[in-house]
Amino acid sequence: MKIAISTETTVDLTKDLIDKYNVNIVPFTVNLGEDSFLDGEITSEEIIAYVDKTGVLPKTSAVNEFQYEEHFGNILKDYDAIIHISISSELSCAYNNAVRVASKLKNVYVIDSRSLSTGIALLVLYGAKLIQQGFEPDIIYKKILDRVSYVQASFALNRLDYLYKGGRCSSLTYFGANLLKIRPQILLKDGKMVSGNKYRGNMSIICKKYLTDVLNEFSNPDLEEVFITYTTCEESIILYIKDALINYGFKNVNITKAGGTITSHCGEECLGVLYINDGGAK
Repeated sequence: MKIAISTETTVDLTKDLIDKYNVNIVPFTVNLGEDSFLDGEITSEEIIAYVDKTGVLPKTSAVNEFQYEEHFGNILKDYDAIIHISISSELSCAYNNAVRVASKLKNVYVIDSRSLSTGIALLVLYGAKLIQQGFEPDIIYKKILDRVSYVQASFALNRLDYLYKGGRCSSLTYFGANLLKIRPQILLKDGKMVSGNKYRGNMSIICKKYLTDVLNEFSNPDLEEVFITYTTCEESIILYIKDALINYGFKNVNITKAGGTITSHCGEECLGVLYINDGGAK
């Protein structure tokens, strides 16, 4: 049976990884004022420049049912089954849209990642490797579901107004953090964004403390894959974190830049370290 792996542009994978694992991707939409762009057609820098110039924050639109019908239909011309892994249903209606379309088709399995960005990517790569190993789609579906709750997805960020104005951060957290110049760690918990540890200082100090906290708190990683994902960040910080993760024992340290959807909700100077925290359970 020929099986395809599928996801949305919120996965934030590099082109090299998309090609290597033959990932089929359907785009979200990024709205800047009256102008709309498919996620992937606009860069993080362009989004941030727009916000700096206009003071207007971007908005995003989830993949709708018509887009999923086209996406799944095109894939099924060449494949017998699809494993589709979607952004958390707590953050977007994309998952529910995909489920409704899949219910009308045969052999389309939709998984709620309960995550975002390269938290989704970790499950996508795992699913792609299972396909390469020759597992049947129902087994792949179950194996991926078993790992969803172990995905460690978190970020350190320098400003909260993108999250706050987008309705993903409480006003108390926003004003308190700005008043005290605190920058919180953002964690994905039960599919939702919540604040974690609190930091002060410049982004270099914040990211180093954040990395230490993540590795201490989530100390049973699958060392096969880890992602460093960012919107904008100084190269020296990224290289420091990369070296630290290699020294920790991770085999594949993947560095990816966040796409339009994630940038629209997190803003500049946002960096995350993401991995599956189940010790490499298969």
